[in-house]
Amino acid sequence: MKEEKTDFVIKAYGLQELALLYFPSNTPGSAAGQLKKWLTVNKKLMAELEQADYYSGQRLFTPRQIAIIIEHLGPP
Repeated sequence: MKEEKTDFVIKAYGLQELALLYFPSNTPGSAAGQLKKWLTVNKKLMAELEQADYYSGQRLFTPRQIAIIIEHLGPP
């Protein structure tokens, strides 16, 4: 299996900024809504994010939270 190479950098990202990387053809609001849906339906991902101090309504993901998201969803 060939490993996919990506230029994605783990750093702090705003919700809409990250969402648009996953859903580039969506509007910022629609992309953010879709990403939040992905996060909430994945119970294991949400539990790990909450352990990393994520809270509902948070608009900026920390680098640690981004690493957790990438671990579960893959890079955008």
